[in-house]
Amino acid sequence: MKIIYKKLTASELDVFIDMRITQLTEEYVSSGRIVPTDVELQPALKDYYNRHLADGTFVSWLAMDGNKIIGTSGMSFVEKPPYFGCPTGRLGLLSSMYTDPAYRRMGIAKELLNRVVEEARSFGCGAVHITASDMGVKLYTAYGFKHNGNFMQYTL
Repeated sequence: MKIIYKKLTASELDVFIDMRITQLTEEYVSSGRIVPTDVELQPALKDYYNRHLADGTFVSWLAMDGNKIIGTSGMSFVEKPPYFGCPTGRLGLLSSMYTDPAYRRMGIAKELLNRVVEEARSFGCGAVHITASDMGVKLYTAYGFKHNGNFMQYTL
């Protein structure tokens, strides 16, 4: 087996979206939540990724075993007013980190993470944020991510 890494293109988008939904479902189930059956994410994800791939504010690296996508990563680029912790105001929002269960514990997620973090650095981001799943915390901590106890969310 030889793992190849490549950037996401529109031709892989449908499989990428399916893997994103699988990732989100796994996170819901592992946290004891019930996956909502009344939310159809596929059209909204397709719209989001098409728009942001086109304007350069989203990038993804894929891990491939032959023609099969076995791992995904994603980085959305956003801008907010600069602050001391991020004087550029540019942030990378890490998402879509997923590895096929048959390929886990092989360093694939770490390589994908490294590639999208470098994308954020190239974009001029001063920080990368993620809402980590329980499974991902070890990876992100080992990479150098720190917990930010101030993160809060208000759902509209």
